[in-house]
Amino acid sequence: MKATFLLLLAGVVAACAAESITVEAGDFDRDETVVECQLPIGVSGLYSPDDHPLVQHDGGKAWFVVRDLKRGEKRTYTFAKANGSRSVNAEAKPGTVTLSAFGKTVLVYRTEKTELPKDRPDLKPIFQRGGYIHPVLSPGGLQVTDDYPSNHKHHHGIWFAWTHTEFEGRKPDFWNMGDGKGTVEFRSLDQSWSGPVHAGFISQHRQMDLTEKGADGTPLKPKTALLETWNVKLYAIGHEAKQPYFVFDMEITDTCAHGPVKLPKYRYGGIGVRGNWAWNGAGKLNFLNSTGTTDRSKGDNNETVGTWAHLGGRVDGTLTGLAILGHPANANAPQPQRIHPTEPFFNFAPQQAGALEIAPGKPFVARYRFIVADGAPDKAELDRLWNDYAHPPKVVVK
Repeated sequence: MKATFLLLLAGVVAACAAESITVEAGDFDRDETVVECQLPIGVSGLYSPDDHPLVQHDGGKAWFVVRDLKRGEKRTYTFAKANGSRSVNAEAKPGTVTLSAFGKTVLVYRTEKTELPKDRPDLKPIFQRGGYIHPVLSPGGLQVTDDYPSNHKHHHGIWFAWTHTEFEGRKPDFWNMGDGKGTVEFRSLDQSWSGPVHAGFISQHRQMDLTEKGADGTPLKPKTALLETWNVKLYAIGHEAKQPYFVFDMEITDTCAHGPVKLPKYRYGGIGVRGNWAWNGAGKLNFLNSTGTTDRSKGDNNETVGTWAHLGGRVDGTLTGLAILGHPANANAPQPQRIHPTEPFFNFAPQQAGALEIAPGKPFVARYRFIVADGAPDKAELDRLWNDYAHPPKVVVK
């Protein structure tokens, strides 16, 4: 697997003669925490006599699950042969990659452009899009995302695109596809995998400028402004909790295809989340974020800043929802949040906090974790999960 930013590890230590690995909880209680380490040459797994974690190893790295490690405590694992069953799976088919955990579908990633709903004459081919996630399903099988909603046709489950940009003197808009100024295209699926700790995929997109014109004003061919990599991992945790939940991470990396792409200060752009249509309307969405904000009626709430946000409501009479957690290493973190006053839409919008630039040789990396669960949101639990994500335990290999 290609090298990626390690979301779940404070440090990676390689040691050829290592015999054990110690996990230190640090300042937080740990329960079903995924940690990552570098395995010594010839070692294929690890275990502890009093705690048998799930183990997954690939290319010298290992991921395993630490359970019930209290604040300030540490636990040492010894290396031994370990075989893990595939608790989480990725199934790639033409047009989709489906990630599932413990036999339940969690999300579907759309590669090629999806078909427009046949009962929607308002949708034109310009709105067709691939390279996004939809649907996302809760542990109870309830759909928590929407696609091609009538009041924002360019919203697609979970997607990523920049809005207000400057590229080669032009101003493409990769988010509002209906304006014909830009679009996002799926390029390739590099790989997908299954395992006992995580399943996932790595794919390639490109954000395309549609505004370039010739000297006579004739539109020229679309030009790639940004090359984009998605690395998505679904973890084998949460199913034994009192209120079961799914956890998956997204790491998005944008690099310049040509010159720099400037991102002036603006109210939205980046990662977008569209909730179920059943939550559409001022009183139908239950919103909560890390600051305790629940009222969406104050304009667009574009000045709110927080570490996470939860969107939820009733689907077929049952409460369900999803939370998105922002990583502290993200640009302008903790990132501003765009909260729509009437629609089930959310966006971490780093441009609200100031202008950014994606320059050649300096990739832009954005990292987010999603928690999907039925029932009402639990602020204390979401705070705990964010701390687990933002401040991973220390891992020492000896």
